[in-house]
Amino acid sequence: MTPYISIVIPVYNEEPNIQRLFTRLYPVMQEIGKPFEIIFTDDGSHDRSLEMLKKLAADHSEVRVVEFNGNFGQHMAIMAAFEISRGEIIITLDADLQNPPEEIPKLVAAVERGHDVVGTIRQQRQDSFFRKTASRLVNITTRKITGIKMSDYGCMLRAYHRNVVENINRCGESSTFIPALAQTFASNPGEIAVAHAERSEGESKYSFYKLIRLNFDLMTGFSVVPLQLFALMGIMTSIFAITFALFLLVRRFIVGAEVEGVFTLFAIMFFFLGITIFGIGIVGEYVGRIYQEVRRRPRYVVRKVHGAVNE
Repeated sequence: MTPYISIVIPVYNEEPNIQRLFTRLYPVMQEIGKPFEIIFTDDGSHDRSLEMLKKLAADHSEVRVVEFNGNFGQHMAIMAAFEISRGEIIITLDADLQNPPEEIPKLVAAVERGHDVVGTIRQQRQDSFFRKTASRLVNITTRKITGIKMSDYGCMLRAYHRNVVENINRCGESSTFIPALAQTFASNPGEIAVAHAERSEGESKYSFYKLIRLNFDLMTGFSVVPLQLFALMGIMTSIFAITFALFLLVRRFIVGAEVEGVFTLFAIMFFFLGITIFGIGIVGEYVGRIYQEVRRRPRYVVRKVHGAVNE
């Protein structure tokens, strides 16, 4: 029977949470009363996660497991599951139980009301102050730069209609941010509020560097505004430099030669140098993305797909 709902879950070293997640998720899907499938993608886990997932696939016909031969990242894990998903409604869910599986019926209902992409907004977030503050700044900055209207970029509990997922599957980008990419294909997106729980086992797979890296991918992958802003900054800096040079020339004729203000000039020079290096970094981000695309290397490598449909 063709599934009506596909649940997509990327997994990386989530051994303590897998059984607890499945114990809560499976009854929720049964209560919905529609055919469903659950697709786990093991993203190169080093613990017993893959072993536990394969056992779930052997014991339950609704479960399939995509086994990567290395670690390719959360979004590539979701993309691999999208490729083999069959549901009319596809829902992404993290394995850490911070997004309760009990919220899934809300997303299904929202899609059935006509939304082709359903985002979520975490209520009473159970994260650290630093993480919540950083997330808020990223949300505001990204909305301004990309023009994509999403309230909570960091929540992966989302629902997509089959048409949107098929369009995502046609994209061959080597790196992408799935919620933003889906938003570009959506004709009637929506958002709902969902609960958020504290992570009880394990630790977040996103370090500070990875969060910055993800934000750069999001900004440079969906907008050229950073380049435009830097070009504008360059024009303003040039105007300021010319004005300042004229001021110094006039001052030299009026006051005469002087050595005062040398350190001020050094400070201004270092400021402009910092802006230049920052701009080169932004250009480098775009050049790096072009380099990744022209290499045409596989975005991920699937070692095997486990489950009743494939075995």
